[in-house]
Amino acid sequence: MSNLIEIVDSLENKISKLLHKYELLKQKNNELEEIIEENKSRILELQTGLESLSQENQTLKSVNAILGSNEHKRETKLKINSLIREIDQCIVQLSE
Repeated sequence: MSNLIEIVDSLENKISKLLHKYELLKQKNNELEEIIEENKSRILELQTGLESLSQENQTLKSVNAILGSNEHKRETKLKINSLIREIDQCIVQLSE
């Protein structure tokens, strides 16, 4: 009978340790999930900033070409042609 009690005590002790480890892992998991969410938000902010800077860069290239730089004339001409096509489409839609 004493042997059975020792086995039960040993099992209780092991279960207690497992539960403690489980709680620690659960807490660590929650912390990591919070870090992941923060990183996702940061990534979205950086992507938005990158898109904004890319658009600003493109605008500056166009302005530079309009001011006489030969470096980006082709891109500016393509952009102007694209804008003209969009305006033409708007005029067609308005006249219908």
